Amino acid sequence: MDDVILLTVEGTARRLGMSRGAIYPLILSGDIPSIKIGKSRRIPIAQLDAWVALQVSEQSSDSPA
Repeated sequence: MDDVILLTVEGTARRLGMSRGAIYPLILSGDIPSIKIGKSRRIPIAQLDAWVALQVSEQSSDSPA
């Protein structure tokens, strides 16, 4: 499954350890990058990984030293 480049919303939720309901608002707000293919929403794994790295970076810089 290493050749998978797009995740479903459900796959994204599993990968992040979150609920599907928590993912949809992040997608719809544009926080998590996604593309629409027909009526389906797909999340590019590379962009999801970059988003997670950004979240970690921002939270690390926000925490007091």
